[in-house]
Amino acid sequence: MPKRKAAIAVGGVAALGAAALLLPNANASQDKDQASSAAGTAKTLKASDASDLSAQVRKILGDAFAGSYYDNAKQQLVVNVVSGDDNVIVQAKKAGAIVREVENSTAELTAAARTLKAKATIPGTSWAVDPRTDKVLVTADRTVTGAQWNRLRSTVRSLGPGMATVKRSSGTFKTFLSGGDAIFSQVQGGNVRCSLGFNVTASDGSPAFLTAGHCGVAAKEWSDSQTGQPLATVDQATFPGAGDFSLVKYNDPATQAPSEVNVGNGKTVQINQAADATVGETVFRMGSTTGLHDGRVTGLDATVNFQSETDPNGVDTVTGLIQTDVCAEAGDSGGSLFTQDGSALGLTSGGSGDCTNGGETFFQPVTTALQATGATLGNGGNGAGDQAGAGDQSGAGAGDQAGAGDQSGAGAGDQAGAGDQSGAGAGAGDQAGAGDQSGAGDQSGAGAGDQAGAGDQSGAGAGDQAGAGDQSGAGAGDQAGAGDQSGAGDRSGADQSGNGTAGHGATSLTGTR
Repeated sequence: MPKRKAAIAVGGVAALGAAALLLPNANASQDKDQASSAAGTAKTLKASDASDLSAQVRKILGDAFAGSYYDNAKQQLVVNVVSGDDNVIVQAKKAGAIVREVENSTAELTAAARTLKAKATIPGTSWAVDPRTDKVLVTADRTVTGAQWNRLRSTVRSLGPGMATVKRSSGTFKTFLSGGDAIFSQVQGGNVRCSLGFNVTASDGSPAFLTAGHCGVAAKEWSDSQTGQPLATVDQATFPGAGDFSLVKYNDPATQAPSEVNVGNGKTVQINQAADATVGETVFRMGSTTGLHDGRVTGLDATVNFQSETDPNGVDTVTGLIQTDVCAEAGDSGGSLFTQDGSALGLTSGGSGDCTNGGETFFQPVTTALQATGATLGNGGNGAGDQAGAGDQSGAGAGDQAGAGDQSGAGAGDQAGAGDQSGAGAGAGDQAGAGDQSGAGDQSGAGAGDQAGAGDQSGAGAGDQAGAGDQSGAGAGDQAGAGDQSGAGDRSGADQSGNGTAGHGATSLTGTR
């Protein structure tokens, strides 16, 4: 029996800006280590190494450690410290970090988050520690109004001055589950669509992949087309609670699932390892609706309170997420969050806004999902094709795996490492303005403890995203699916036909028999 080869195939709606960032410098060494241990000069390092240095410095500082973030412009790690032993701080500097004294300790910030959980678990809210401001950043979407808004602001004020700030999100926090193309499941009432995250190997050695937990809760079996036979079955799913992740096993144990993300235009990025995210680092997201987009990590260990999809009066709280300013839309759930050098970071969970006006998106950390499921990042086979080395891979033939570097003239089936992806165009299947995206919401005046600008946004302050407006009346070919898509907007050219073929912009389990 010929083997099926399964791959993460996210179609060609690759944002040109993200592709330009991802490719030209993907293998350019940022590791210009200018540190002098004796002098304690800060190291210049790439973002993927920042989390390791942070862990090292945390051990040195002990209770004096109050968080860290990556200065993307200077390519240096900034570590927050509260009053501590001067000798210990000197050791932290010698390790290569920039040391910054702050007011709030990790214990105090954690206590503030616990208070928010106890007193302000309101649908449409989130919070995460922001080490750049040394405060808890609280976000409220446009549904939080009236008594709930007053309750949230009162709770923030009770934390004390300088402990937390509040900002508004113009959209609505929701999981990005949707009906449509990509990886499918047929459920009562129609199709459900999500995005495949990363191929993995399950603890029993069988080929599998990770996707969002709310996708695994919504449906048990998944296919690569709307009407196709199931190709994979959910083995484990967590949502809500301590994460948003699913382990889905391929039904055919002979499936070969390469560890790669297709970033559009016939090119892929090899996924080499799982890593922890660092605040401030540049990240890339791939999803079945909107393709490739980039942004920055803005917070870690975030708590998000989604409006329950099963109980109109309930709330689905998810903890331990990565917060970013990367956009996403309905159908992107479960999609890949990764770095320029091929480190797997997260799985798309939910957020607010869209990729026209921007927004914020939360991700399940991959490291946590792997630990919980017992899976390992990797594949059951690299598939056919030779692997060309790093460097200039001009004219790579079909089936070749071009290594990192400039990938000019790559032929069909080539797998570019982090090479040149210029020219990735918008394909059919774009979904502009999916979801209910109305304006900036209730903007009450700033009270005690709130901060205009970085804090409570009276008016259209920093972090607000002007929504796309209420989009009622889906156009021809539109499929308003689950995940709060009241009128997903006109999807011109989307392949929504009964034959189940995934068009451009789709994530699919592409296979060769």
